[in-house]
Amino acid sequence: MPPAIQVDDVTKRFGSFTAVDRVDLTVEQGEVFGFLGHNGAGKSTMINMLLDFIRPSAGTIEVFGNNCQANGVEARERMGVLPEGYGMYDGLTGRQHVQYAMESKGVDGDPLDMLDRVGITDAADRAADGYSKGMAQRLVFAMALLGEPDLLILDEPTSGLDPAGARAMRETIITENERGATVFFSSHILEQIEAVADRVGIMHHGQLVAVDTIDGLRDMAGGETKLLITVDNFTDADVDGIAAIEGVEQAEIGDDGRLSVTCSKETKMDVLLALNRRDIDVLDLQTTEPSLEDLFVEYTRRS
Repeated sequence: MPPAIQVDDVTKRFGSFTAVDRVDLTVEQGEVFGFLGHNGAGKSTMINMLLDFIRPSAGTIEVFGNNCQANGVEARERMGVLPEGYGMYDGLTGRQHVQYAMESKGVDGDPLDMLDRVGITDAADRAADGYSKGMAQRLVFAMALLGEPDLLILDEPTSGLDPAGARAMRETIITENERGATVFFSSHILEQIEAVADRVGIMHHGQLVAVDTIDGLRDMAGGETKLLITVDNFTDADVDGIAAIEGVEQAEIGDDGRLSVTCSKETKMDVLLALNRRDIDVLDLQTTEPSLEDLFVEYTRRS
């Protein structure tokens, strides 16, 4: 079974500027893959090459074994796409947009069913070029879902959506993935990716600087752990003693009276043992791992 997406040594240059630099990436069938990067990192260029809107300067891209440049029609037949900044057709209603997309894909059914799925049936017969950005995003998402595509490519899918709309889109992504679809989506809203992605790729200055699960990224980054400890008694000397432990970056008393310790994951037990040696009882312990945002900052800083 070929991967859903196979990118081999792909580079894209625009004149003297290199937008994508020697990227290798495999996305397996059935994955939800989140694609991260600052504006200008190369995310949209990579997606445009997947869709054959632009051609690589070097390397190859395949979707389900079909070369996106040599066999672009076959590759796109299995895709549903929500591009960033999609423009509405002047004068066509939301219903007519979906009907047109259904006819183009050879899909039968009632357009209202798809509009209902994304929550805009009330606007079905309004001209779509008058939709808000969030409503237009929902409409294009409905069009992307037509025909139960094997691969959903979503470029900033929650852009313009309110919190309820973003949550509904995440739920739909999960539902599509449970149906069997592979989902490849980019977003600058890290919480959106963290909520649904099986794996994450981080683009920075055109290069793919990390690919892994979020837990795997934490392990590779050696991300710091934050401990919030409620203790029965302690002194400034105790705090200084904890701060002096190798692997502890910071130890202080928070406004809530708890001992806050920032340390490497491996140092957590050393902190607890040190408290025990000082006859300080731990009444409560909370541990916070690095967020995806913390990891993103760490990997882009390194590269």
